[in-house]
Amino acid sequence: MARRNANGEGSIYKRKDGRWEGAKYLPTVSGRSKRVRVYGTTKMEAQEKLTLVTAQVLKGAALPDESWRLDQYLDHWLSTAKRRPLTLRRHESIVRLHLKPGLGHYKLTQLSIHTVQSFINQLADDGTTTATIHQARKVLSAALTYAMRQELITRNVARLVQMPKYKPKEAEHWTTEEAARFLEASRPDPLYPAFLLLVMYGLRRGEVLGIRWRDVNFADGVLHIRQQVQRINGVLQQVDLKTDTSVRDEPLLTTVADKLLAHKHEQEAARLLAGDNWQGTGNHDELVFTTRSGRPMESRNLYRSFLRICERYGLRRITVHGMRHTNATTQKKLNVHDRDIQAILGHGDVRTTGIYEHTDMNSKRSALEKVETALLAQAAHDRTRCRQEQPSNKKKLHRIGEVLSGGSSQTRTGDTRLFRPIQAPLHEQLASIDQVMQARTIEWKLGCVAVYLAVNSPSEEDADRRAA
Repeated sequence: MARRNANGEGSIYKRKDGRWEGAKYLPTVSGRSKRVRVYGTTKMEAQEKLTLVTAQVLKGAALPDESWRLDQYLDHWLSTAKRRPLTLRRHESIVRLHLKPGLGHYKLTQLSIHTVQSFINQLADDGTTTATIHQARKVLSAALTYAMRQELITRNVARLVQMPKYKPKEAEHWTTEEAARFLEASRPDPLYPAFLLLVMYGLRRGEVLGIRWRDVNFADGVLHIRQQVQRINGVLQQVDLKTDTSVRDEPLLTTVADKLLAHKHEQEAARLLAGDNWQGTGNHDELVFTTRSGRPMESRNLYRSFLRICERYGLRRITVHGMRHTNATTQKKLNVHDRDIQAILGHGDVRTTGIYEHTDMNSKRSALEKVETALLAQAAHDRTRCRQEQPSNKKKLHRIGEVLSGGSSQTRTGDTRLFRPIQAPLHEQLASIDQVMQARTIEWKLGCVAVYLAVNSPSEEDADRRAA
């Protein structure tokens, strides 16, 4: 027979299976009443659980109108929560492969720290990679946070579990010299302007392919990053950028502007040549980088061209995204301020200094010009060094005022070095002046020391007088 408490305290009674059950009507999110049931091995345990639930509701943790199973709620979350298409695809994969099989049968309100911890431990025991385990916890936590906002649960237990240690693998990137070699090697490639954008600005692959001609302001020297191209549901689409901070304006470097302008003329010529076969329609017709028929370019085709160049010229193989890391590393090496690196790359991770420090177009232009100078100067140096030179043609330093060319044709001079006119370009001759002046300065200093020692050294007569 049920044993009832006073009005408002609910009822507690012993069930036929020997357990004690506590029941009470409590308000839900919508304001309606819902009968809540708790169970315990003793009457005292059932009473304590019922009192705890009541206290939580009185503190503002209203009960959900519907009792969700986790697998049902995950489907609801995937269909309603707002996210980018590629993010949605990754979340759907994690939910399907890991969360539903491991936790889907639990009630949403019954998830506990112990339950989720056991799930995490089981994934590790099954040989799941640490990166995947962290992804699974991250997706579950996002879903539970969404449930908290809907007042379906009172806490996010996924945040409270202990995770296996995970150190993300450091992304492969090039040195400044390797990046310069790549730029030099890719010059003949039709996608050279795209590679310039990847290396010089550290743009994401989709950002490069999403640039439209209206985003390139040749007059003001500004490059607008506004969208990206991605394949969604089998169709190439122009979509929003990854984050709000990814929307940014970059200074249009002179080298990049020249190559883009040349690329524009080539694209217009290709359009005329294709005639009615040109397939660039609608907003795709504005894209800077397209196929020969005018269609949006696949990111994998850009990657194939990248790998082909690396293989042909013996460059260390990295990913296209690795060039983004290369850009950041190059800027750091050139002492570019962290806030400028963050602004150029479009990162959303704002540190404390970022709250008080601001960047402008002039700062970004100065930073990118450093990158441009470092990479292109290195490329020019490599180009000069790679020319095949005979031993007799090796450049030698000459002092100012010395003869810089040999005699007339078929005339032997007294100096065997003057076999033919010096081949070094003028800027290289001027560059040697500094070395010559340094050498003369050292000679002058040594001469001064010698004179000083000669003047101040004791004579033979002085030496004999002192000896006597």
